[in-house]
Amino acid sequence: MSNPVLTVEQLGYYYGPKQALKDVSFALDAGQYYALLGPNGAGKSTLFSILCQLLQAPQGTITVNGINAARQPRQVLKQIGIVFQQPTLDLDLSVEQNLAYHASLHGLPGAVTKQRISEELARFDMSDRRQDKVRSLNGGHRRRVEIARALLHQPAILLLDEATVGLDQSTRDTMNDHLRKLCSESGITILSSTHLIDEVRPADELLVLINGQIQLQQRCADAMASLQLDSVQALYRHFHQQGER
Repeated sequence: MSNPVLTVEQLGYYYGPKQALKDVSFALDAGQYYALLGPNGAGKSTLFSILCQLLQAPQGTITVNGINAARQPRQVLKQIGIVFQQPTLDLDLSVEQNLAYHASLHGLPGAVTKQRISEELARFDMSDRRQDKVRSLNGGHRRRVEIARALLHQPAILLLDEATVGLDQSTRDTMNDHLRKLCSESGITILSSTHLIDEVRPADELLVLINGQIQLQQRCADAMASLQLDSVQALYRHFHQQGER
């Protein structure tokens, strides 16, 4: 068995007296697409904020490729790419300028930066928009740029926090096809948080987070078969009802 890329053990987090995450534990393998499913307020964004070190958890451990996040935070951050729900691109800079600025924050040399910008824009069919200001792009293309930016430093893990919210159905479908192709072709691990059940596919690895606790980690199709359910919606409804008891 291969070693997990990301291991989370007994993670807990509080907002004052309210516990937002309760003994959250899971492990992610290389080259897999994981859908993190849960309702608003389940703790998904809190978990992502801890994984990328915007928040510090009072309990639990996180390791990325065997590196302890509490002991070597900078080394862990080098292996993580993140796209948040709220856009963070500079609208008045070009696509290339946005990407180059991000690359400089990671200390990438100029020649490497140019090469990786070209590679990522080609991957997302955005090469011809390289010099366009972000302001001129539609929502789907802006998301492609944000994902390309998150991949410039070649992270082992890509975190997507509700990254397709606000996009139309056709754009979301195209984006989801791109992401799964990214896993199979590049070996990157993707953890995608969503409350949009239609984005989850039977072949996906599924994590269900409800009331700050992991209710399920299993391949979606296997979970449906074991519970004799015929849809992802029914599977999610089952665990949501379990969490409300």
